[in-house]
Amino acid sequence: MASARSHRYQLTRCTLAGKSLEALAKNSPLLSHHRAAGAELSLGATPFALSFGEVPDEYAAAQTTAVVFDATERDLVCVTGSDAAAFLQRLLANTVRTLAPGQGNRNLLLSSKGKVLFDFDLSVREAQIRMSLPPACGAAFAKALDTYHFSEKLAIRDDSAQHAPLALCGPSTARIVREVVGVELPREDHASVSGRFGEREIDVTALPVAGSAGARIDGGPELALALWNAVCVSGARPAGRVAYDCLRVEAGWAEPGVDVDDSVYPQEARLERGFALDKGCYIGQEVVAKIDTYGGLNKRLVALRVSHDDPLPRGARLFGEDEGEWRDLGVITSWAYSFVLDTGLVLAYVKRRHQACGTRFRIGDPQAPLGEAVVVALPVRSGALAPTGEFE
Repeated sequence: MASARSHRYQLTRCTLAGKSLEALAKNSPLLSHHRAAGAELSLGATPFALSFGEVPDEYAAAQTTAVVFDATERDLVCVTGSDAAAFLQRLLANTVRTLAPGQGNRNLLLSSKGKVLFDFDLSVREAQIRMSLPPACGAAFAKALDTYHFSEKLAIRDDSAQHAPLALCGPSTARIVREVVGVELPREDHASVSGRFGEREIDVTALPVAGSAGARIDGGPELALALWNAVCVSGARPAGRVAYDCLRVEAGWAEPGVDVDDSVYPQEARLERGFALDKGCYIGQEVVAKIDTYGGLNKRLVALRVSHDDPLPRGARLFGEDEGEWRDLGVITSWAYSFVLDTGLVLAYVKRRHQACGTRFRIGDPQAPLGEAVVVALPVRSGALAPTGEFE
């Protein structure tokens, strides 16, 4: 990926990601550090790091050693009280009540029509249940939970101001976690343990990062910079959103707020890890179960190789030839440069009967297209965690 091409991508990254990244609720406590380090930052009131130098080097480090991403903008909602687990069990799409302290999962809050309202990571502690959410989602999520709170013995608290995690992935992640906070990274997905950094307790969670096995470590905003420096000294290379997108799009992992919003069912976004079919009733459960039993999804998220490496806008349409006519058959939600394919790669929702590998489309106006795209198998890169859901 040439430097000029990387720079062109960085300049367009904000528009590609959609409004969710433009409306971050809080600035990163590492922002001044990133500026001083010469990081390429996005534009807007709440900048985030696009890269810390050469994107190819950041991408390579994620494959060979480890990278650290600034995830301090994420939000956190905590529920405490004797009825917390039972309350959340009735609302959320994935299991809560049977989780022991130290366990967790990816979870969803759906609408009554079975569509995704919130996509988050849940973890159970001795005295509380914690839910880490994408930026700018904490207040709305807490309000949504409170709508269903009547006489249950619990408290719902937005603790976003105290949540400042760093995200790591790459083969050296477990070693770096052990060296920096003194604990072994759990093997179970979304499991968490407490480490130590100086005299402070550090929350450590094993979970996917950018479509790879990884971890989040969180000591709050006061320790964010010291932790960032420590993991870098231990061998993690700083990486920005450009490399992050390259990794996750090659893995086929949907990003909340970019590929996932309240217009999609979880199966359309390949979010089978976020719901359980055997847990009983929850909001939207009947729709999710019906889709599982009878199928009939009108669209599903797939990956398509693009005929060039110029960035493509979120919302660009995919047109395919059907019975002699060009029809609008899909919409692009994410673009990234693929180092594996040496060209552009997109995630897009494509209508049924047109999702098979090898299916070809024109991008934008079929008479004056922005390029061509062909459906490819996921994951594109080796070592990535495969997305769930099957092609039709």
